[in-house]
Amino acid sequence: MTSEKNRGKLVAIITGAFSIFIAITYLILITILDARGPMLPPPPEALGAMVVACY
Repeated sequence: MTSEKNRGKLVAIITGAFSIFIAITYLILITILDARGPMLPPPPEALGAMVVACY
């Protein structure tokens, strides 16, 4: 029975460490992406829109 408890504790510790790793990675990624500056809308060409000039 103590072997099962120890295994459960080990799984909980590994799962917690993995969760903390994912959280820290996410925060670093968001910080890097946010530091690039404000988001700008795409140019009209990217949307497939054509500009037609009528004279």
